[in-house]
Amino acid sequence: MTKTRQEPASDRTQTTSDDRGTAQRGQVDQLSLRQAARLAGIGYVVIFLLAIFANFSVVEGLIEAGDAATTAANIRESEGLFRLGLVSFGVVFIVDVVVAWALYVFFRSVGRDLSLLTAWFRLVYTVFLGVALVFFFQALQLLSGADYLTAFDTSQINAQALNAFEAFNYTWLIGLASFGIHLMLLGYMILQSGYTSRILGYVLMAAGAAYVIDTGAYALVSNYADYENAFLVMVAVPSVIGELWLGLWLLLKAGKRPAAQPR
Repeated sequence: MTKTRQEPASDRTQTTSDDRGTAQRGQVDQLSLRQAARLAGIGYVVIFLLAIFANFSVVEGLIEAGDAATTAANIRESEGLFRLGLVSFGVVFIVDVVVAWALYVFFRSVGRDLSLLTAWFRLVYTVFLGVALVFFFQALQLLSGADYLTAFDTSQINAQALNAFEAFNYTWLIGLASFGIHLMLLGYMILQSGYTSRILGYVLMAAGAAYVIDTGAYALVSNYADYENAFLVMVAVPSVIGELWLGLWLLLKAGKRPAAQPR
């Protein structure tokens, strides 16, 4: 008769403790994944709302391309609105850093190096947005009526302010090329992960490519203004659909434990 070797009680206790510790670490990882997704989702919603306000109510609403006098008059009459737009862009600048980090945490299981590269491209875009905001401050200072500005006449000041807004646009445009690469890499990681619908990955990749193409066309096509509306639609449609979809998915579903299947 063969005797069964019994494990010492201390070994069984240690094994049980190790298993419990592993389970707890897995639970923490799962919670961290969900928290990262929720943080990124909240950030995306905040960015989406503030960017729409700042871009369409302030930039498009107050700045008249090629008309320095009208632009200056609009800003002087609606200085409070202009300052709110400036603050909104500033909040977007800060929240984008948090979103870049949260997306890195969420997708690093797909590929740590790829997730890090994706985050870096978003951070590069964010830096360009921060630099672009310097020109917003410059334009506001030029239109402030400070005493030292009496060295210039009104038309010169208005022209310099409009030039600052153009510098804002150019700086942001360069940053959007980096943002486009970020979206393409993000879409690729979604395809690789299988976390959600592959359609979202393709839409984000299309939006990213549109950003890069738009920046390149602005630099290469001399009569870009003739096709500006077409490029705007090319960028806006996939980016609005893709980024809103991504933000809501991150906020509501991403990182949750799958429901237990009945036995």
